Amino acid sequence: MNNQTENDGDVTIQAVNEAAPDGPPVRRVVAIVGRPNVGKSALFNRLVGRRLAIVHEESGVTRDRLVCEAAWDDQRFELIDTGGLDTAHAAQPDQEVRAGTRRQIEVAIADAAVILWVVDLSAGVVPLDTEVGQLLRRSGKPVLVAANKADTAQRDPQAAEFAALGYPFYPVSALHNRGLEPLLDEVLRRLPPGAPPRPEDALRVAIVGRPNVGKSSFINRLLGRERLLVSAVPGTTRDSIEIPFVIGQGPQARHYLLIDTAGLRRAGHVHEAVEKFSAMRTGQSIERADVVVLMMDAEQGPTAFDKRIAAQIQEAHKGCVLLVNKWDLAADQVKQEVYEQALRRTLAFLDYVPIGFVSARSGLNMRRSIALLDRVAVAVATALPTGLLNRVLHDAFQRVQPPQVQNHRLKLYYATQIGVQPIRLKLFVNDPRRLTPAYETYLIRCLRKAFGLEGAPVQLRLQSSHAPAAD
Repeated sequence: MNNQTENDGDVTIQAVNEAAPDGPPVRRVVAIVGRPNVGKSALFNRLVGRRLAIVHEESGVTRDRLVCEAAWDDQRFELIDTGGLDTAHAAQPDQEVRAGTRRQIEVAIADAAVILWVVDLSAGVVPLDTEVGQLLRRSGKPVLVAANKADTAQRDPQAAEFAALGYPFYPVSALHNRGLEPLLDEVLRRLPPGAPPRPEDALRVAIVGRPNVGKSSFINRLLGRERLLVSAVPGTTRDSIEIPFVIGQGPQARHYLLIDTAGLRRAGHVHEAVEKFSAMRTGQSIERADVVVLMMDAEQGPTAFDKRIAAQIQEAHKGCVLLVNKWDLAADQVKQEVYEQALRRTLAFLDYVPIGFVSARSGLNMRRSIALLDRVAVAVATALPTGLLNRVLHDAFQRVQPPQVQNHRLKLYYATQIGVQPIRLKLFVNDPRRLTPAYETYLIRCLRKAFGLEGAPVQLRLQSSHAPAAD
């Protein structure tokens, strides 16, 4: 990883790493490799203890590297799931994606301390396994063969066929959780001592948007390397990819977890089961994120579906940053101020969200995008002083009185903060039914202006001063 030192306003990018910021990374890394459809992602999910990788009978579902912490016998290590190793031919329509997947596999092998080579017990040794073996032998890394789909003990003797590959072999079943103990005991024996880094309080940032707006390119530019597969083929990214990202060093280092997601399409255009799984994973990534980056294509401008994605972010009550990518292609045609005004009119319900204009291809304003993320991250976690909170709200009531509802107005007695991410406030009032949507919007706007809550969702929960407190 190349270090960078760049200054832009209040942001200084000193180092960008996928591992620990202090000293060389501890390489307790296990890479899972193999040809397509042998059960690599099923084994990955089994070892990390959750369905992180999409598992489907379609070949080539996994394309990028998935990285997650796993643990066995109280020892932690990083586990990498890779795409199926296949031969890329120029005549194949998806040869660009296949070649990119192979590059991702080669990087995973280079990063690994131990390689788990997954093969299909039911199919036996096939010619493509020989090609995989040649690649692994050139790496010089320790290799263990996981003969998957040994669903019963009666099938275990079939694993002897894989002795011809020249590596220790273990009959296992990722589906039925069989045979993993001896395999993982041997993995731990071959790993270097130590533990993978565990950054505390990493900011989870999900990058979402329509296909081909540049989400993966944006992350690659931040990292300074081709960490994610980028292709003009729509739908190249299928899983939600989580990538640790560090700016700075030592106690001042800022930790992020960047989440690249599959491009979202309109429901009527989602036909394949894999695309449906991808859309579901993207929704889950939004729910888990602290801040969501909604990325748009500068040349295409906002679409009706961009509005739907924005509404999904808003419904999840997540901090949000709007990034207009490929700005280098549009800057000569329209002024940024004019474009931003038009964008604000189109996405009026996101009037509180900061907008950045970037180019993942040229690197334009990449540092400023990090500044926006930091600003929103601070906003969503802000603790509002109770005294000042009440003054701001009472001033807002005095400036603009609530409308009458059934000949009565809303009265505010007291307010207190009850949570962050999102910011949640409890207002004790005379009658919660007298708060109109328009007046609620006005109060939230006053709060954002007073406390600098740019990009942060704010929720008001009203309670009658005469009613018992709700849990």
